[in-house]
Amino acid sequence: MSISRRTFLKTAGIAGGGLIIGVVLTRGDGPALPIKKINGALQANAFIQVTPDNVVRFYLPRDEMGQGAIMGLATLVAEELDVHPAQLDIEFAGVHPDYNNPDFGVQGTGGSTSIKAHYRPLREAAATVREVLLSAAAQDLGVARTDLSIADGHVVHSRESYPYGQFTATAATLELPETVALKPKAEFKYIGADIARVDALAKSTGTAVYGIDVDLPGMHYAVVQRCPVAGGTVKRVATQAALAMPGVTDVLQIENGVAVVAERYWQAHSAAKKLEVEWLLPELLSGVDTKTVEADYQQALISSKADESKAEGDLDAGFAAAVKTVQSEFWTPYLAHAPLEPMNAVVSIEDDHAEVWSGTQGPQITQGLVARYAGVPKENVRVHGVYLGGGFGRRGYVNYVAEATQVARAANKPIKLIWSREDDMRHGVYRPASLMQIKAGVSEDGKISAWHATRVGANLIGGTMNMALPGILPTAVPKGVTNFAASTVDSIMDGWAIDHVSVEGLEGDYDFDNMRVDHITKDHGVPTTYWRSVGHSFTAFAKETMIDELAQQAGVNEVEFRINNTQRSPRIQNVIRRAGAALAALGEVEGRSVGFAAHGSFNSYVAQAAEVSVSNGQIKVHRVVCVVDCGQVINPDIVKGQMEGAIMFGLTAALHGNVDIEKGAIKQSNFHDYPILRMDEAPVVDVIIIDSDEDPTGVGEPGLPPIAPAVANAVYKATGQRLRSLPLKLA
Repeated sequence: MSISRRTFLKTAGIAGGGLIIGVVLTRGDGPALPIKKINGALQANAFIQVTPDNVVRFYLPRDEMGQGAIMGLATLVAEELDVHPAQLDIEFAGVHPDYNNPDFGVQGTGGSTSIKAHYRPLREAAATVREVLLSAAAQDLGVARTDLSIADGHVVHSRESYPYGQFTATAATLELPETVALKPKAEFKYIGADIARVDALAKSTGTAVYGIDVDLPGMHYAVVQRCPVAGGTVKRVATQAALAMPGVTDVLQIENGVAVVAERYWQAHSAAKKLEVEWLLPELLSGVDTKTVEADYQQALISSKADESKAEGDLDAGFAAAVKTVQSEFWTPYLAHAPLEPMNAVVSIEDDHAEVWSGTQGPQITQGLVARYAGVPKENVRVHGVYLGGGFGRRGYVNYVAEATQVARAANKPIKLIWSREDDMRHGVYRPASLMQIKAGVSEDGKISAWHATRVGANLIGGTMNMALPGILPTAVPKGVTNFAASTVDSIMDGWAIDHVSVEGLEGDYDFDNMRVDHITKDHGVPTTYWRSVGHSFTAFAKETMIDELAQQAGVNEVEFRINNTQRSPRIQNVIRRAGAALAALGEVEGRSVGFAAHGSFNSYVAQAAEVSVSNGQIKVHRVVCVVDCGQVINPDIVKGQMEGAIMFGLTAALHGNVDIEKGAIKQSNFHDYPILRMDEAPVVDVIIIDSDEDPTGVGEPGLPPIAPAVANAVYKATGQRLRSLPLKLA
């Protein structure tokens, strides 16, 4: 395709956020796109391919882990091309800079950014394809461009319609338009409509391919025995008994343990139990119990100097103006992600090329890790996209890919490495524990006059960088240097700077004229990473419980109190008002109490009311009313599903979630001692979606933060007990 540099740069600028839509395949600039090469196809950008036989193919730039990205992003393309989403041929994109997440700068999925980051860029990419096809059709048909329209994947002239594929050859010779017009909302056909998910049939029939489904000729299975305490290394190992087991071909020492390779998974799993390993334990973590963490956090809150994250106004003046002052502490434990598909990766290395099949939230990091451990050029690593059986942040930490690559290289075989549920529970990465203290005051007129919040706990960025840097940095950079860089990030966050996600959600939403948020870093070496809704998953519990306490002190209804203190935040005030009205419409149910909470996260706003009963010390959530403002809705059914899923996920944490540590080792091992919410515990959920003209914002994460405080506030109404620790347990 012929295109000038000026037009290319302008077209790229239209997309914004670093997303390039003017990729030219014939110029050889940068790495080649990992797409199907089809003669006569129109490839105006990295995302959309139109073939001569009228296949409209969409290369999905984000990972699908159940959150609906495949449907949402396909709908954006479908809207501008007037092709039903079900008619698109959708393929997972490979690794390429054009597929970077505009919000991250790297190729990754998370943070409820898939729709938000791509809403306009993908529509513009599709609109560009539409316009160049129409220009080609006008030229081929010898008619005016203004006499043409599109419908259902065809160009329409008068009463005749012609498939897009008829014009791809001419379209490939035309210069891309410098500007494109997007459909106005009034003409939306697919955006905002309840349309069945394009992946529903494959998932319902078992034909959707997840990482754990992949099978290769000659493939062997690997199971790794790891140190029970994170960071431990092998001192010595006896391998004879494992090697003597049926089907076992190799026993190999890798970076963080000993791998057993066998012809079948269960053979490897059984043989790994025969290994006799003596471990060198990390000094700090091996002496830590859960009570140690709690006590150290409490001591740090008392005696350690806090680092200021954010401050506004005059805190002393705010407390002086308060007629009521409340100070409370809140505890949230370590949590596991526990996605239903355990961690796994298939790696095949041949000469100086490698291939990997694995459900990851970071394919670019995956490519870099395979290149590093396989010893091949990064551009020679092909990452195959597959469905992810849940992620919640865990699949952004791709240590399992590093393990599989080390084994494949050492064994010289295609390897499928599978973590058991016990492996993932005891050797994974966790949401950090947190101790939070909030001191707040309310004035005579019911306004929050002062707000001082402090969080104690480990940061997230250091551990995450320790995993990501070896995959992002050039493979020529030694692993020791990448480890040093990650440890430097950790040290910077301890006394020099604030990891934003460690305190996000402790302020905001409300009209805090006089406020301060502090952080005290305390890290015992438990590996931590992002967990669904990240910092908001613990900060909202503290913030919204305290808001309820302030409303009580002010003698004001909790909904009215929140409305009065969100005068400068109309979107969250609106969801509070709507949820309050829905709550009033429900009426009172004998023996049940209703708690309320609202929280903004990932640029969306959610208010929830939880109807709860307490019997014999047991908390039962019967109904949740959820009001969400997430901007323009792409697919209402997906928004409802994500709100429902987030509520169930959050209730699991609120009622059950807890990871205990004993001498540095994780005690929980499976769902018998790390229970998830059961069907008989699941409440009825009513989701109300605010109609909005704002661009779309997050959906996968924002439904979780309000549920724990809403339930805790309901329990207070029912029992008079303020529960300030998770999971919620009555005395």
